[in-house]
Amino acid sequence: MTAIAVTIAGSDSSGGAGIQADLKTFSALNVYGASVITSLTAQNTHGVQGVHDVPPEFVEQQMESVFSDLAVSAVKIGMIGFAETAEIVAENLDRFDQRRVVLDPVMIATSGDPLIDEDAIAAVRDILIPRAMLITPNLAEAASLLETGIAETVEEMAEQAEALFDYGPQAVLIKGGHQINAEEAVDIYFDGSEPARLSADLISTENTHGTGCTLSSAIAAALAHDFTLPKALAHAKAYITEAIRHADEIIVGSGSGPVHHFHAVWGYLPVLGEPASKSVESADDTEE
Repeated sequence: MTAIAVTIAGSDSSGGAGIQADLKTFSALNVYGASVITSLTAQNTHGVQGVHDVPPEFVEQQMESVFSDLAVSAVKIGMIGFAETAEIVAENLDRFDQRRVVLDPVMIATSGDPLIDEDAIAAVRDILIPRAMLITPNLAEAASLLETGIAETVEEMAEQAEALFDYGPQAVLIKGGHQINAEEAVDIYFDGSEPARLSADLISTENTHGTGCTLSSAIAAALAHDFTLPKALAHAKAYITEAIRHADEIIVGSGSGPVHHFHAVWGYLPVLGEPASKSVESADDTEE
């Protein structure tokens, strides 16, 4: 049976984050991706220039169209622009019995630009978080949800993960990246037992646009393949690490470019499976 995942999120016009990053990640991980667009953004590798939220009633119409027809195995939720939209999404998650929900509470762009207002933040916290299997805030988003300062140590991250767990998700993953430790990318995972430290190589690159979206959608993709949550986290962490490692192989924009979602497949023709350069050379030889 085809694994299907749905992303409910905002659109990134430059293609590196949001809906576009989610769909690329689903495809890279052998999952058929569908989408419900909550917001349109005008953005590029330098930042967000504008946001236009989709009317909540049209978000509901998209959900009706997708979930009434497709056998959805997992859901990733990203940017929610209106409190009313959060309510509609929650109602329809319940209606269509969606339990494998990864919520990435997108509130602030990588560039630092705010994306949603206080009412929407409160709705995400009070309505959507209790319905999530996993929430994946970064340091700034965790602080915003808790209305506190940004964690500066692994110990503070663990404390905030436990505090967020009290809002009702099954598990919390706080993404620390390079902001906590200068030598490795550190995340903290908490599911009600002991906080666990997840670390990976710290890769030197400016091209990290869409990392949060990509990680959360990679987790959702693994869940769509019936992985357990711990196994899904491990696979997703490995995938995003390699996507960052290969980010400098693609040149997109003049600012902070995206990670390389298709690092494992680009350079090969989809049917022949041969290196593209080799195939081009063979074609040239034939023409001669």
